[in-house]
Amino acid sequence: MPAACRALVLISGSGSNLQALIDVFSRDDAPLQICAVLSNKADAFGLTRARNAGIDTLVLDHKAYSSREAFDLAMIEAMDAYRPDLVILAGFMRILTPAFVEHYQGRLLNIHPSLLPRHKGLHTHQRALEEGDHEHGCSVHFVTAELDGGPLVARAAITINSDDNAETLAARVHEQEHLLYPLVARWFAEGRLCLTPDGLTLDGQALPATGKTLRNGDMH
Repeated sequence: MPAACRALVLISGSGSNLQALIDVFSRDDAPLQICAVLSNKADAFGLTRARNAGIDTLVLDHKAYSSREAFDLAMIEAMDAYRPDLVILAGFMRILTPAFVEHYQGRLLNIHPSLLPRHKGLHTHQRALEEGDHEHGCSVHFVTAELDGGPLVARAAITINSDDNAETLAARVHEQEHLLYPLVARWFAEGRLCLTPDGLTLDGQALPATGKTLRNGDMH
């Protein structure tokens, strides 16, 4: 049996996506093992989730470092001790330096609460409503130095209802995030998802620029 993919998860807050990953990959024979969780905030509830699951936790306060570069170098040093095959950003509220992104290139994933490339940045749910979008959702992508850029792996799309507001839409997108992120992590862990110089492939087939779009809960 091949060794499990070693994943390290970065968080800043409650860690609901972390919990979704823990729930899916908690079995000993799972293809992915969360080897540690790192937070830049000591009071992040996601650290409690990790400890309850018996996962190592790391806290590095970004305020204790003289620069963004110094903080990211300290993160790299702490993280590399765990030999991660995959780094998963799960609500990590820091803009990463190019040096950090380059160090983990091809094994650094992020999830964003919109159907990228639409609505990069913040306040995505309100912006989707204000612009009259018919669909909204979330996207998983490999991270590059461009904010919310990088090759798109997959998107989960939902229909915006006439009675949706930013809060109800956010809750519905969260549900999709908790399905989509573990699915993409599994693809990577099982060697099905590959980032090559020519682009992304899933099961040997090239993915389109917008990644694989899943609708109506089709998370297979």
